[in-house]
Amino acid sequence: MSQHRHPGAPSRAGAVPALPDLPEATVARLPEYLRALHHLAETGHETVSSEGLATAAGVNSAKLRKDLSHLGSYGTRGVGYDVALLIEQIESVLGLTQRRAVALVGVGNLGHALAGYAGFASRSFRIAALFDADPARVGEEINGLVVRHIDELPRIAVEEQLAIGVIATPAGAAQAVADQLVAVGVTSILNFAPCVLAVPDGVDVRKVDLAIELQILSFHEHRKASLTALPGTGPSTLTTLAGGAPTTDPQEAIGT
Repeated sequence: MSQHRHPGAPSRAGAVPALPDLPEATVARLPEYLRALHHLAETGHETVSSEGLATAAGVNSAKLRKDLSHLGSYGTRGVGYDVALLIEQIESVLGLTQRRAVALVGVGNLGHALAGYAGFASRSFRIAALFDADPARVGEEINGLVVRHIDELPRIAVEEQLAIGVIATPAGAAQAVADQLVAVGVTSILNFAPCVLAVPDGVDVRKVDLAIELQILSFHEHRKASLTALPGTGPSTLTTLAGGAPTTDPQEAIGT
């Protein structure tokens, strides 16, 4: 995935300079920090230590301090980080100081759920338009929005100033939808379809594949089960050493 950065003016004194050149892994963790910070603010915390924020975000404190140093935020010794200021810094870097209009294409079961998700609005995103190619779905109202036919995308893109496209279609339709989004000037796409999209340079795609995530978890379950089974391996499953004697050494049993 490509990243495109443009220079900008810094915000108020003490805040992060606009758009620092951040490592991709840091960018991926910033939303987690922001979520944790918002929770801290809602529960009345004005400051937080690096250890406390790292625990809330699920990372180690050294990694968090390095990530935040990219923003020009180092905290205060003995006090920690100013929660409100850090929220402002991260939101500025993530471009969340303006509400971005989102087009959702595909209003099947997943699309319905996404269209009704209240969390988008609280994070500076506005579902501005819903699209589908199925005449049976066109005209349906979901969460106050009427589903439009995908052929209306060029007009709605201009009217709503669409910034981001979300694809929740079957895999077979996803590439055509991506092409249509790119054609109307959308350069950021969130793809829920189980396929890889081909897009021009300058278009950023984030892929969310729930089946892949489950397969990764399956690997970890398989690995944990294998590790748990080793100490309790019975004689019937042990590798037999030369001479017929079963080994009780796990390293020998697995051939290492």
